[in-house]
Amino acid sequence: MTAGQASRAASKPPAVDAKAHRRQRTAEAIQRAIAQLQGSQSKVSISAVAKVAGVTPALIHNTYPDLAEQIRSIAGKATRAQRDAKQEALAREKAINRGLRSEIARLKVDLAQLASINQTLLNELAVLKGLASGKVVSLLQSRPVAG
Repeated sequence: MTAGQASRAASKPPAVDAKAHRRQRTAEAIQRAIAQLQGSQSKVSISAVAKVAGVTPALIHNTYPDLAEQIRSIAGKATRAQRDAKQEALAREKAINRGLRSEIARLKVDLAQLASINQTLLNELAVLKGLASGKVVSLLQSRPVAG
């Protein structure tokens, strides 16, 4: 190996190290962005992580596919958790609706009974008012009980 080749070989590792160091710092920034978004209960997506980390979404997709997959799995879990929470809330609301519908049906029956009683009382009141004013004569006469 000549002196020139030796010097070039010796100079490559620092450049490779610098590149590896930059990649490591970027990966750490992406990890911090993921943790920050999860901690703040914000939506975790590749775009959101890229914005917080100060990189492009393409960089995450192309250079850090393992981190991209991690973000996708977090986003998928969040989506599933939201869906499950909404389904549970929907089931609770349906149960409440069932109870309210049965109460409405019961109240309608009660209302019909009260309307019937009310109409009977109104009819009875009209008859009594008529009897009191002398305008109505009772056709039903009480018969003495034979003993």
